[in-house]
Amino acid sequence: MKIGIIGSGAMGRYFAAQFVKLGHEVSIANSRGPASLQQVASDTGAEAATVEEATRDKNVIIVSIPQKNVPDLPKHLFAHLPKDVLVIDTCNYYPDIRDGIIPELERSGIDSLWVQQQLGIPVVKVFNSITAESISALGRPKGDMDRIALAVSGDNAGAKEVAFGLVEALGFDPFNVGTIAQSWKQQPGSSIYCRDLKLEEIKKWVLAMGDDWSVQRDAIRTKHSADMALIIVDYAAFLKSLRD
Repeated sequence: MKIGIIGSGAMGRYFAAQFVKLGHEVSIANSRGPASLQQVASDTGAEAATVEEATRDKNVIIVSIPQKNVPDLPKHLFAHLPKDVLVIDTCNYYPDIRDGIIPELERSGIDSLWVQQQLGIPVVKVFNSITAESISALGRPKGDMDRIALAVSGDNAGAKEVAFGLVEALGFDPFNVGTIAQSWKQQPGSSIYCRDLKLEEIKKWVLAMGDDWSVQRDAIRTKHSADMALIIVDYAAFLKSLRD
């Protein structure tokens, strides 16, 4: 497949390297332009590109940038994409440590529903609920007893099937959380966020959350705020808390 990646942070570089290894044709872009990506291109085998090139004639587009930068993406990038293009949102909202307060998102509280509205095209939320460290180290062959699962949310069944295949190819079990409106179940502060859970475990925890965002919203946002406070003072302690 032809895959475009917008974002050259740790996750973007990981996707570039892994999907090139899997035989895909990969382009990677950031806000600073291709000249800033020459080392990334050399390290990963991906093509350094503009954001326009990274979205042109692609089967899959991965948006992996800070949440605050999503509104800055040119609207024309997504306005005329064919309906069969999979757009993946890996973003998470971190108001206290990176993104600042985004009023619209504060009101709705569902990260990827807001991203979908900003881009003007359906997205599939996946790869947001695992750390860069874990996604790099924990991929396992199908059937391995230590294989963990990744949550997937979205409204388009066909697009989700493509996303499931990418998750499988990287060495993880995909778990269908539901629609994009239910993607709050995998965003920061939820009980499955970055906890490296196996498939049966993630099923259990998602079921326990129920389907009513209004019931879970305060608890999830309170936990997210506590996590952000811990990240600021001791990131290693935050990572350890995910395993406890």
